[in-house]
Amino acid sequence: MKKKRDVLKVKLEKEEEELLKSVERGEWKTVDNAEEEAAFAKEAAANSLRKDERITLRISSVDLDRLKQKAAYKGLPYQTFIASVLHEYAAGHFTEIG
Repeated sequence: MKKKRDVLKVKLEKEEEELLKSVERGEWKTVDNAEEEAAFAKEAAANSLRKDERITLRISSVDLDRLKQKAAYKGLPYQTFIASVLHEYAAGHFTEIG
């Protein structure tokens, strides 16, 4: 029997793959207050993803073309992709060089 991720052809990052294997081995247990935790997570996600500001940004056409290509590869609209990259940076998920 094929695993669900094989059927969906999802490419996982190394950390995601390790987490999935851990779940498949039964190493994770449901918390007693799962519904409460899920509601908290949904509210936190909605608050962090709410787009309540608009900006105008000028970048080079070469950079914009590259961003559009990367967005297309991920199957995302390019503005959503750019907002996602900026969010990841603002959240401290990128390491600065120099």
